[in-house]
Formats: sequence, C-alpha cells, structure tokens
Amino acid sequence: MLDNIKKLIRYYEEVLEMPHRTEVARELRDQDDLFLLLLYSEMIGIPNPVYYYTLELYPHIIEDFHDWHLRMGMDKSQLTGIRCC
Repeated sequence: MLDNIKKLIRYYEEVLEMPHRTEVARELRDQDDLFLLLLYSEMIGIPNPVYYYTLELYPHIIEDFHDWHLRMGMDKSQLTGIRCC
C-alpha cells in the first residue's frame, strides 16, 4: 500500500514537471553557453580579467567546445588554440 502511494506521488510530480522540462533544459543550455563564452572570451578578443583562473578548466570543457561553437553559429572553430573541426 505504501509503495503504491509512493508511485502515485512520483507519477504526479512527473506530470507536473513534464511541460517545463524543455524550458529547464533550454535554460541550462543557455547558462552553459554563457559560461563557455566567458571562458573562451580571451581567445575571441574580449578581455577577460579572470583568464588566468579559468585556464585550469579548459581540459574539462574542451570536449563540449565543438557543440558550443556550432550552437553559436560558427561553422568552423575560429580559435587558433583549439582545433576540433
């Protein structure tokens, strides 16, 4: 009986969240894009005062760079320091 109630509550929460999943996913992707723009801004030509502190993040985010520059409208990577295409 208790297990059925938990399943019912879980189903109810999923029904409430379903229309907003795409909005939440889009907002998370936009935040990731902004974060990557801040990280790569020095390479694009925008001064970044914390460039030195963000250098240690590059090995972790280099895998996402290709998808990011395609979403930003760049067919090929404009950055000479990163080759992905």
